[in-house]
Amino acid sequence: MTTPVSFADLALIPSLRPGLDALDYTALTPIQAQALPAILDGRDLIAQAPTGSGKTAAFGLGLLQGIDAGVVQTQALVLCPTRELADQVGKNLRKLATGIANLKLSVLCGGIPLGPQLASLAHAPHVVVGTPGRVLELVQKDALDLRNVRTLVLDEADRMLDMGFDEAIRALVKRTPKERQTLLFSATFPESIRTLGKAMLRDPLEVSVDGGAQPATIETHFFEAEPARRAPQLAALLLQFRPESTVVFCNMRRDTEEVVGSLAHYGFNALALHGDMEQRDRDEVLLRFANRSCNVLVASDVAARGLDIDDIGAVVNYELPTDVDTYQHRIGRTGRAGKAGLALSLVSAQERGRAALVEERQGSSIRYEKIAPLAGKPREVPQATMTTLRIDAGRTDKLRPGDIVGALTGDAGVSKDAIGKIDVFPTRSYVAIARNKAKHALEQLRAGKIKGRKFRVNPL
Repeated sequence: MTTPVSFADLALIPSLRPGLDALDYTALTPIQAQALPAILDGRDLIAQAPTGSGKTAAFGLGLLQGIDAGVVQTQALVLCPTRELADQVGKNLRKLATGIANLKLSVLCGGIPLGPQLASLAHAPHVVVGTPGRVLELVQKDALDLRNVRTLVLDEADRMLDMGFDEAIRALVKRTPKERQTLLFSATFPESIRTLGKAMLRDPLEVSVDGGAQPATIETHFFEAEPARRAPQLAALLLQFRPESTVVFCNMRRDTEEVVGSLAHYGFNALALHGDMEQRDRDEVLLRFANRSCNVLVASDVAARGLDIDDIGAVVNYELPTDVDTYQHRIGRTGRAGKAGLALSLVSAQERGRAALVEERQGSSIRYEKIAPLAGKPREVPQATMTTLRIDAGRTDKLRPGDIVGALTGDAGVSKDAIGKIDVFPTRSYVAIARNKAKHALEQLRAGKIKGRKFRVNPL
């Protein structure tokens, strides 16, 4: 059978076309070309695919194709390791489902009150996206019925196992019909994933993309690390290479806050992202990094799984991870969407064993460079180009992005060119403003009105 190259080559139902058009999806990515024909044929699938490969559209189109929106039952379940990833998947599926009338999709994750989720399940959603713990809790309370699930998706299954969701996943699988279709996506393929696949899937097709050497668009550098002076070495790297946006990966979540404190001392716009943060704080950190109000994000591996940004200028390994698959996944976050990427790694003498595994994977020797730790506070530290303003109003107040733009460009007198990304949530909204215009925009919004009403506005 000929491998499809575009979405037009697939036997998709007409109601999926508006979503593809709205997202401007035409050509298939490698994972979509390999996986979608089998998914649409109803086959089980094990796919090795990193974030940014187009896997959400692959399983999303497959599960939406099988939804009967006229039947009020939960027909598809997508399990994700983190709230951030579940939110991202939910948003993407809603866009793909634009042309499906009356489709209900619920995102059900821990870390937020249970009450509203219980109330939202009074009428069963057709599609559920969530974290295993919270979904299982709702099933055990008889608030969610999985007996009619036709498609089960395990997204980033390796991280779900790393986070201890094995038992919850198995308990949920037992609540679904045996004749369901199961799709397992994982960035890495450890033995635990193969064991899980054998237990839960029926004669699955196995596909893999970007599972080998790093993409040629990523320039890599390895530096000799001085363990006691890693933070000033990191600052020196950021000053030397001056990437527009950087994700710094730490192995331990406690290190993220310490590194942010050190970078702030040198004058960098840095924020931490880790699993101990409150959900609202995590959402705002991701939002500020995405809208260019922060140019250095210091993250743990699990927390960064919800990060879906195509133009990350550089990835820094503050220290090498303990396995080479995680290294590959980290650096794969730069050099995407056709842009060149940069990966910098600080490697101490104690980490040379880990580096040897990287050498073996990439098939070439590592050449170590030296980087002198930064001494004193530097001049001309790269700054974020934008500042985020938070408006304490959102969709429940009938607020739309156009209303915010109108308020800024009207009486506030802010140029459209100074307005960046706008995000509107149920009870709050965020707008990125060019840093040199942010103070004026804040003053004018506080003094004026948005859509004829006054709302509290604060900088982040």
